[in-house]
Amino acid sequence: MQMTTRYRELIKRPEIAVMVGAYDALSAKLVERAGFDLTFVHDYGVSASLLGMPDMGLVTLTEMTNILEKVVKAVNIPVIGDGGCGFGNALNTYRTVREYESIGVAGVNLEDQVYPKRCGHLAGKQVITADEMVEKIRAAIDARHDPDFVITARVDSIAIHGLDDAIKRANRYVEAGADMIFIEAPATEADIQRIIKETKGPSWINMVEGGKTPLVPIPTLQTMGAALVDYGPLVLFAAAAGVERALQALKRDGTTANHLKELMLFTEINELNRIDDYRAMETRYTKS
Repeated sequence: MQMTTRYRELIKRPEIAVMVGAYDALSAKLVERAGFDLTFVHDYGVSASLLGMPDMGLVTLTEMTNILEKVVKAVNIPVIGDGGCGFGNALNTYRTVREYESIGVAGVNLEDQVYPKRCGHLAGKQVITADEMVEKIRAAIDARHDPDFVITARVDSIAIHGLDDAIKRANRYVEAGADMIFIEAPATEADIQRIIKETKGPSWINMVEGGKTPLVPIPTLQTMGAALVDYGPLVLFAAAAGVERALQALKRDGTTANHLKELMLFTEINELNRIDDYRAMETRYTKS
């Protein structure tokens, strides 16, 4: 089954789909090994890990595509690509979808922020008109070859125009052909309930530890009727915290011997990266 079809089936089934974000091939492999069905390469994580910069529209289409291509090759689960604002206007959006689909990405989310965009949980966002976003959605639909490639319309207008406007925008985007709706940064559980109930398409709900949205448990979101819940930056946050603790232990103790239980060790990383398979290939290809 194609990854696009798997993704589409996951968001259509009665059980909520749980998607965990990744920022490189190794983090995506860990998501897959933990048993999650989907991973999401988001520009927040790529901006932080690749550039050491905040998510303020600084990542380019080329940088995102390069990371996505490596992630797609590393795992056997659908990979969703963060398309931001399509990296520009409707024509740029068209190209973004073409680029992502060509490397095996299963779907894209596109948002209605002014370009360059910023993280949806940061202050200072601006949004384009709903009419302009509809043009981008139409361009994205025209760009895809595979009809199962999932196009998600993300709405960022809550902080600017309020929840009523966000829901109105979301329904316009569904009418324009978006497959799923992602209203960013609802502030309360009641807001999440309204989004799921009052929007026409399947709902993608975003959980950001330390962000503006409360951390609603997956079973509760399931009961509400959400199609998908995304833990986008969780792996990045966990990795950064783990690295910092390890460095502090080395600085404090002058050795890592007391910190080994907190680490994935040399042999474990090798196992994750299938070293035995590569050794077998090495032997096969170097026999005299």
